[in-house]
Amino acid sequence: MKKVVLSSLFALLFITTLANAATLFYGGDLDLNDPNQNGLANENDAIVGGNPYGAATFQNFIIKDPDWDITSLWTNNLSQLTPISAYYEIRSGVSEGNGGTLIASGTVNLGANYTHTPTGRSDFGYTEYQDHVSFPSIDLNSGQYWFAVVPNCPTCAGRSFNSDTDGLNSVGSQTTGQQYFDSAFFGANFTNANNEGVFNIFSSGVDGTVTPEPSSLIMLGSGLVGVAGVVRRRLSR
Repeated sequence: MKKVVLSSLFALLFITTLANAATLFYGGDLDLNDPNQNGLANENDAIVGGNPYGAATFQNFIIKDPDWDITSLWTNNLSQLTPISAYYEIRSGVSEGNGGTLIASGTVNLGANYTHTPTGRSDFGYTEYQDHVSFPSIDLNSGQYWFAVVPNCPTCAGRSFNSDTDGLNSVGSQTTGQQYFDSAFFGANFTNANNEGVFNIFSSGVDGTVTPEPSSLIMLGSGLVGVAGVVRRRLSR
């Protein structure tokens, strides 16, 4: 009985440290009632192609305290594509004409770690899909970052546009109007997305886990050890 109680307490400690998975940021849903509803090219296909993408939209997000481990990214795209993979990037220090510092990037093939799923919304004759990639966690300190997720279908004669949003059902923090567009195909070098129309926020998101602070874990562990001691004494009577 003692072993069972102690095992349960340590299991609770382990679960608690892992129970912080959450959406850090989401720009919001495509709002069909927004007069500025729109989409900006976010694609790599037979029409808009390039290396590593034909066109990419970069949405910013802000990490406050505590730090986060990023585990997945996604973009909601008005799309005609049937992608075989998706390319992602995370950057810091992006500004007009400056891509800043590349922190992480990669290509994820369609499957368990990359899904292309209808959101249930549509506009401009396009169905909206969520292009969601997951990867080993990326530890980021507090600060501002930019990310892109670009669906890839080199043989597709269709288009893909990252949905614009007015922040409907948004989560987390970002700086409105500091989104960027990069496309050699369209002659854009990390230009502010608003130079291409009204693109204050993109319907894009970031998932991760909160990194527990050491002091919090010590306090939690001490508390559980104390509880275990009380239980042990009572069981020994």
